[in-house]
Amino acid sequence: MTAPKPGVNEGTGIRNRSDLPFYAVLTIISCTYLALICAMLIADLSFTSPGNLIEALQSREIRYAIKLSLISCTVTTILSLWIAVPAAYLLTHFNFRGRNLANTLLDIPIVLPPLVIGLSLLILFQTPVGRAIESVVGVTYEIPSVILAQLMVACAFAIRTMEVAFRQINPRQEQVALTLGCSRMQALFYVLLPEARGSLLTAASLAWARAMGEFGPILVFSGATRMRTEVLPTTIFLELSVGNIEAAVAVSLIMIMAAMLVLIVVRKFGSFRLFGRMV
Repeated sequence: MTAPKPGVNEGTGIRNRSDLPFYAVLTIISCTYLALICAMLIADLSFTSPGNLIEALQSREIRYAIKLSLISCTVTTILSLWIAVPAAYLLTHFNFRGRNLANTLLDIPIVLPPLVIGLSLLILFQTPVGRAIESVVGVTYEIPSVILAQLMVACAFAIRTMEVAFRQINPRQEQVALTLGCSRMQALFYVLLPEARGSLLTAASLAWARAMGEFGPILVFSGATRMRTEVLPTTIFLELSVGNIEAAVAVSLIMIMAAMLVLIVVRKFGSFRLFGRMV
């Protein structure tokens, strides 16, 4: 049985005109938000010029920030997936004691203000355990701190994306694999992950994009030192602090293009699922 079309009377097939104002209001609200997004992009494009963009790309500091951003975001994405897959598997397959507490803790990086995450990391590495780690490898105000600050937020999004993916897979598929002699690990790698490959790509892309835009935790935990811990968001902050708005907008456009590229890849090669919603 097919559902009736919106705004159409099921019995007569005549469109209900009383629904038109309803759809008009929804359209106006949605278009207003879309228009605001387009207006911001157009404003950025009109404020700068190709010359400013080329000049920004020729800057030694900005090239370093681009390089560090690409490397740190890629490492963060790999680490996020390594954590997200087992964490999501445990959350969806086992009803263990403390599961609700674990779910709550996993959501903390998502809802906490970014500055609080950075401050918490900074305090953590002032404890005896943190100082012991620092004595072996430098973390605070070094490149590892950039990756750790990005990971704390990006990984939480990757876990939730993979959790939704595993919940949507028919559990019978895994049970059949176990019946045929597969171990749990083999069922995960040969059944679940191939089924969730689209969501796996989504989790990776989401983690990468979230890491690329991270600013607050990096500013507090890593600092904004030129040619050391400078990534693209902190580059924008540094350029604005010296009044170089053109360079800041040029770097913003670079980040916008990177974000659009990620979205294009996701929509072409995988389904974009975020907390159960397909984009």
